Formats: sequence, structure tokens, C-alpha cells
Amino acid sequence: MSDQVLSLRRAEAAAGVHMSLSAGLGMYPLGIAYGLLVLQAGLPWWVAPALSIAAFAGSLELLLVGLMVTATPLATIALTTFLVNFRHVFYAFSFPLRVVRHPLARSYSVYALIDEAYAVTVANPGVWSSWRLLSMQVAFQLYWVGGGLTGVVIGSLLPAQVAGLDFALCALFVTLTLDACRTRRQVPSLLLAGMTFAAALVVAPGSTLFVGLLLFVAALIIRYAVTARRDRGGVHA
Repeated sequence: MSDQVLSLRRAEAAAGVHMSLSAGLGMYPLGIAYGLLVLQAGLPWWVAPALSIAAFAGSLELLLVGLMVTATPLATIALTTFLVNFRHVFYAFSFPLRVVRHPLARSYSVYALIDEAYAVTVANPGVWSSWRLLSMQVAFQLYWVGGGLTGVVIGSLLPAQVAGLDFALCALFVTLTLDACRTRRQVPSLLLAGMTFAAALVVAPGSTLFVGLLLFVAALIIRYAVTARRDRGGVHA
């Protein structure tokens, strides 16, 4: 392998790490909160890195901590995981996975396809090579795992629990929701979320989250079908 090829790969890897920094600055402190939450929930410290390696899905990991503590049935955890991460199926349609040709590297890229990686690739189309893409995804996982371990260390040094830390997951989703609803086009989704959650509170007060997610997914599918039909009608008019 020539020096020119090695130099090009190093440059692409460095570019991938550089492109991960802006989103990584947000992932690291959230990872700290996740590590603290694991200890405060009474779970062993190794749960933090173990979940981050086995699942690597920040919002889901925060959710899993609560489900593990309450001894939620495995079937409910599996279905909740499916519903929370269902959006990743659609990421694959536009994620530049085609630039990764090695089977193992391609498998890792699929595994490490998180919201932040997708957002960065969408914001920077047409610049991706295998080394750049993979180095960005590895960097994201290091930020998250590193943040979780930092949180575990901090939590072990604190004399008492931090009140309100379990609100980190709610704060995360509130922030994501507000960020996603900056445009008028997304307001109907916000209203559907509120309506389906209210309906779940009434019809299934003991399984509000689970039923609410199912209703919300069904409502989104109906909304997508109606919007697509309307758009096709506009094209043919």
C-alpha cells in the first residue's frame, strides 16, 4: 500500500472525527447523565458500558435503565425497543452505507447508525468515504461510552444521589420534540403525539407508554398515507 493511499486514509479519518465534534459535544454530557442514572438506579456500574456497546442507542439506553429497575417483562422491553428504534429503518434509505464495502466494516456502520450520524451525513451529502464515515461513527460511540464511564466515576464519588437526575430522559425527549417542531409542517405530528398519549391515558392507564406508542405509530402511518396521496394528487392536477 502506497504512502499516498495511507495519507489519504488518515486525512479521511481525521475529517470524520472533525465532523463528529459538534454533535459529540452534546453526546458526552448526556452520556455522563446516563452513567449517573445507572448508579442512582442501583444497577452495577458495568451496565453503563455494557448497554452502550450492546445497544448503542442513547435514548433507548436511558429508557432501558428505568425498565430494568422496574423488572419490566422481556416482551415489553423488546417491543418498546422496536418502537423506539423503528425510525432507523428509514435512515437506511438515505444513509451513505454504499461507500463501506468491507463486510465487517459495513456491519459496524449499520450497528452504529444513530441519530447523530444520520443527521451529520444528511447535512453533508456527497463527501463521504468509508474511512470518513466509519471514523465518525467510532468517534460518536467513544463520546457516548466515555461519557457513561465518566458519569459512573462521578456517581461513585458523590456522597448522595442527585435529585431530579431521572428527569434526564424526559428532558431529552422534550428537547428533541421542540427541535423537531420548529417548522409548521411538523406541528401535526406534535398534535398527534398529544392526542394519542391522552387516548392511552384513558383506555390503558396501566400501560400508557406502550399503548401510546402503538397509537402514535399508527397515526403517523395514516398521516404519511394521507400526505402522500395528497401530494400525488397535486402532481397530477
